[in-house]
Amino acid sequence: MSWPRRLHAALAALITVLLVALLAPAAAAHEERPVAFPDGSGSVPDHRGGAPDLLVCKKDRKDFERRIAAFPQDLRKRNLELFDRCQDNGFQHLQAAVDAVDEPGMNIAMLPGLYEEEPSQPKPRGACARLEAPDSQLGYQILSYAQQKRCPHNQNLVAIIGKKNLQIEGTGAARTDVVVDAKYRKLNAIRADRSDGVYFKNFTAQRTTFNSLYVLAGDGFVIDDVLTRWNDEYGFLTFASDHGLYKDCESYGNGDSGIYPGSASDINNGRGYDVPRYSIEITGCHSHHNMVGYSGTAGDSVWVHDNEFDHNMGGASMDSAFPGHPGLPQNHAKFERNLIHDNNEDYYRHVADGTCAKPPAERGYEDGVVCPQISMPPGSGIITAGGNWNIYEDNWVYGHDRAGFFLSAVPAFIRGESAWSKQTDTSHHNRYAGNRLGTDKAGRDRPNRTDVWWDGQGEGNCWQGDAGASTPRTLPTCGERRGDVSGGADRLAGEPAKLAHLLVCADYDVRARRLPAGCDWYGARGVERIEMQLAVGTAAVLALVGGLLWWRRLRHDRLATAASAAGLAGLGLDVAGASTGLTATYVPAIALLLTAVWWIGVGLAIRRGGRSGFGWVTVALGVLALLDAFDKAVWMIPWIPLGPAWLRALLGVVWVLWAVVATAGRATEPAGAAARDGQSGGPAAAGAQGAPA
Repeated sequence: MSWPRRLHAALAALITVLLVALLAPAAAAHEERPVAFPDGSGSVPDHRGGAPDLLVCKKDRKDFERRIAAFPQDLRKRNLELFDRCQDNGFQHLQAAVDAVDEPGMNIAMLPGLYEEEPSQPKPRGACARLEAPDSQLGYQILSYAQQKRCPHNQNLVAIIGKKNLQIEGTGAARTDVVVDAKYRKLNAIRADRSDGVYFKNFTAQRTTFNSLYVLAGDGFVIDDVLTRWNDEYGFLTFASDHGLYKDCESYGNGDSGIYPGSASDINNGRGYDVPRYSIEITGCHSHHNMVGYSGTAGDSVWVHDNEFDHNMGGASMDSAFPGHPGLPQNHAKFERNLIHDNNEDYYRHVADGTCAKPPAERGYEDGVVCPQISMPPGSGIITAGGNWNIYEDNWVYGHDRAGFFLSAVPAFIRGESAWSKQTDTSHHNRYAGNRLGTDKAGRDRPNRTDVWWDGQGEGNCWQGDAGASTPRTLPTCGERRGDVSGGADRLAGEPAKLAHLLVCADYDVRARRLPAGCDWYGARGVERIEMQLAVGTAAVLALVGGLLWWRRLRHDRLATAASAAGLAGLGLDVAGASTGLTATYVPAIALLLTAVWWIGVGLAIRRGGRSGFGWVTVALGVLALLDAFDKAVWMIPWIPLGPAWLRALLGVVWVLWAVVATAGRATEPAGAAARDGQSGGPAAAGAQGAPA
């Protein structure tokens, strides 16, 4: 690594260290035992028809006949035949049938009914109650595979441990005819652990303190026409798995995401946009009324197409923000032809009013309560928090109160990697092209408040040229071919104001009921918002110092007076833009232009007064403001590791201190200075007789 890149990486690490300090404690969304990816030798299993090998049903015939009364005649007849067979040699509980599986390739059929798996519900006893294992930050034990096998119901209502090519299918007319209900007494409703080739079809799993359907370390799985709902964390969670397929699924009422393909097998690491295959495919699914419809820490090589994510807080997200997930940083997700719309729900209110502090069974999940588990920007379509080589093409993204696309970097410290060379290894080569922004499939206008929110960090990111309101206002544009970028930039750190915003918003804790003040994600408005506070604070300091400088040294200089008036207008416009949410328009650039006029004009006046060093610093500050305006509104300046805003902020601190010194002492302007300045703009205008700075 060359010394310039080392220097840049070190600089970026120093800039982000405070951010890391606040974000790191939040890394507790999903903790699992250390697990490796499958070797990739498996395949996506096919659905098997024919007579089932094992049957699961209840004993109450009247209840069963009531459940199937409205079925089509053929399906009703089949279920009655299966029920009679099940009474002779079937099982009343799914776990009993799973335990009876003695060879690969067996099929279990679950007849319509409610399965609460009563034998699995009691708390662990004996040796299972005294397992030695690390505790997660969420309060459960992180058990090894051997411990899961020895004590399968410590955490799981139904445990499928090491079974191969097992198929579990409901026989109802709809997925709600067969329901597996954990009643908030178990971490997971159904867990498949090292069970390659598992196939789930046509049933519902619900009401857990973590996750309804969990596939861990599996090479080959299918989730087909399954519904999950009302969980503290996830509906579907697949982790460290390969050759997976979600199809025609549904999930809602989950505190994290409905669909979570976390740590999907990292088969494309080191490649560009062209990949031979994806490890997991998700299609035909509907995820709604969750914290987020889809999410995936290290959601690598996932193909997400023809789904609908709506009425969540966020539509979809992928990230590199949590340690302990193999495959970080996240890379190579592909989203296409998805409907991502109206993700504007406000579930943080349930944390604020104490609802989420109650036991899960008392929170009202079935009535629409969701308890958000992590910090995220509500009102967003697709959120990428530290990901690379992701493709977002041909999606409909509309009706969002914040942003259609939200992209920010995540330094490697947050995922537990301390090497400075890795701190800027996320948010590169993400392509957003050919999406329908602000328009639904019927062609009606459904604008996003902002089509793009980007912190500015990264290399090779690009957006479609017809994107609407965005921040920054100018964006690198995607070419027709993947990899072609017009006006690309390579920044080691995002914009300082945006980093401050992310830093403040990250300090969220659902268990402590801590909603960060100053962040509009949690309801802050007006002057409560950190952006508004920064704008007002900066404007107040600059106006005070600049006003004193003008009054004591420059008030008889016409150039300085006119420039100071422009600066005052610029500061006011900056505050107005922050207060009204106009940061995605040209208002910030215009405000910067006016403040640039101020600093350049005042700097020239100061130079005439004999303070050459201070004058040149002031002019340089004005030039940086011009460059910043150009960078934000016209074209992102390439080849620079930090945006002009960083240099302007650092030099601005120096300028304020220097200006305070320059205004100290007694101002002794000669009589008639104003008249002479009006004729010649001479040294008197800059307070030449004052104390040198």
